[in-house]
Amino acid sequence: MGSTIQNIDILWDVYKFSAMRLVLDTNVIVAAFRSRNGASNLLLRFADRGMVTPLCSTAVFLEYEAVLSREETRQATGHSLEDVASVMSALAAIAEGVDISFRTRPMLSDVADEMVLEAALNGQAEAIVTYNVKDFRPALGLGVTVITPGEIVRRLNT
Repeated sequence: MGSTIQNIDILWDVYKFSAMRLVLDTNVIVAAFRSRNGASNLLLRFADRGMVTPLCSTAVFLEYEAVLSREETRQATGHSLEDVASVMSALAAIAEGVDISFRTRPMLSDVADEMVLEAALNGQAEAIVTYNVKDFRPALGLGVTVITPGEIVRRLNT
């Protein structure tokens, strides 16, 4: 009986510390790019340490790259196109690719949000992380958890 309890404890430890599967909305990636001190940047550092697995379809990845490469984004952050390329390479190394085999469109008001939702559903994400929770309200009906970066960081720190 003692070994069964020990095995359950080991399984719980593995479950508790397994990486959370998350789809990060583009606004979270931009916020991480803009500030090293915020919850968004901390999420990417958690991903680098294996605590979070960012899930990313090709369309979502290209959206990240397009927004980070915009002149206004780069001016606001002081980053160059080379910095963007470096960040994208680092993200590609830690993200898990998601193939889109089914679509939900049209459900949300923004096509970019639809891509995030589809990545979450197809990748079996535990949550979508965004600063625009209200934009994803219709997704709640599909059982998708939508949460802010600050909320997910608090959960990971407990």
